[in-house]
Amino acid sequence: MNMKDSKYEAVIGLEVHVELKTKHKIFCDCEVVFGDPPNTHVCPVCLAMPGTLPVLNHEVVEFAVRAGLATHCEISHSSRIDRKNYYYPDLAKAYQLSQAEEPLCLNGYVDVITEDGTSRIRVNRIHIEEDAGKLIHTDKGSSLVDMNRAGVPLIEIVSEPDIRTADEAVAYLRKLRSMVRYTGISDGRMNEGSLRCDVNLSIREKGAEQLGTRVEMKNINSFNYIARAIESEFTRQVSILEEGGRIEQETRRYDEKSDQTTVMRSKEDAADYRYFPDPDLCRVEIEEDEIEEIRKSIPKMAEERKAEYIEMFSLSEYEAERLTEDKVVADFFEAAASKSRYPKVLSSLIMTELSPLFEDDSEAELPLAPERLAALADLLGDEKINSNTGKKVLRLLLEGDLDPEAYVREENLLQITDRATLLPIVKSAIANNQRAVEDYRKGKETAIKAIIGRVMKETSGRAYPLLVEEMILELIKED
Repeated sequence: MNMKDSKYEAVIGLEVHVELKTKHKIFCDCEVVFGDPPNTHVCPVCLAMPGTLPVLNHEVVEFAVRAGLATHCEISHSSRIDRKNYYYPDLAKAYQLSQAEEPLCLNGYVDVITEDGTSRIRVNRIHIEEDAGKLIHTDKGSSLVDMNRAGVPLIEIVSEPDIRTADEAVAYLRKLRSMVRYTGISDGRMNEGSLRCDVNLSIREKGAEQLGTRVEMKNINSFNYIARAIESEFTRQVSILEEGGRIEQETRRYDEKSDQTTVMRSKEDAADYRYFPDPDLCRVEIEEDEIEEIRKSIPKMAEERKAEYIEMFSLSEYEAERLTEDKVVADFFEAAASKSRYPKVLSSLIMTELSPLFEDDSEAELPLAPERLAALADLLGDEKINSNTGKKVLRLLLEGDLDPEAYVREENLLQITDRATLLPIVKSAIANNQRAVEDYRKGKETAIKAIIGRVMKETSGRAYPLLVEEMILELIKED
């Protein structure tokens, strides 16, 4: 079902959990390490042994404030840590330390761009909390518990229900992932659980003010699955209402294989968690001068870079948005642009040819030097090589280092732009493709491509295609 064409609209809010890239856990000295053997980074505190007491890691507060400032939040000078009471096998204390009534960051926003334009998604709050452990289910039907993740510091970024489409939700999440990477508070890797999303979705008829019954979908870990889960759940709820049914408030799981959501449990309300202030922890106090120091430590963010790229390099808003989305890519582009005369060619190369190298969870450096891509962009910009040769050289650059200009000269790959050299080849191609000439004269303009292809083949792909097309048209008109 197309969400835009429906008489119903989705009302969506997202709860995004971000694993912070601190050295130690939130309330103990255990190291935060991904992928180590189970239960190798645990201690009496994160195992909730009797008599142990938590001590708040100050770096967690600093990272949360960075996130708040980057999302235009108000920072609370005094906030509180609460106990959220529930029992699961991977939660040793039978309660989670979180912030319910008095969070650290409040009332922010994130601006996003989709094909429908720019929209503002309000951030209700950002609070700190601890992660639970991890259940590992075996083929024999038993479950094992790995407590390495227990006590890993998180922030939860809770949006207002301002999102209306799957595209808008994904754009918002991409902005948040960009933010956590730019500020250095997380690697934002969804495949490793560093960034996880719960989707709250209800529907109502377009134009209505009253909200529908909210359904939550838990722990979705890719942009693609989040978009599909939203569309699937929207379709399910519309079908229920169209058949005269009633939406139940519940928590559901999205299954990517069936593209359906299934019930996990009835939805708890805040009262079910029996929140109360943790008696073992003091209030979180932070002074204004400390907040200002954190503000100064935040690097130039994507929005500022985007405005600079549009002004300095004459890039479109879309190009600038794509290039600044990931800090690694933005840094690479700037380094290459400082050595190239053709930043728009550089932008095109990065977005069209290198984009698979920085997909959703990639954070590694690009496997070529910025100055090499700059040299390749200049060859293309100066029309010394054509696009096919450019792609060939780029493939070689990704395999190993080489000087693009030296390589194309040694391999005789420079583009032929001399009319006198091309003229006999073009005439021969026309003479051997009279059917294409006749088809072109009858109005089939694409027929000329066969003649261009013949010239390109005869020159081993080195002829300048635009000049070849121009010469062919001139000769056909002369005849």
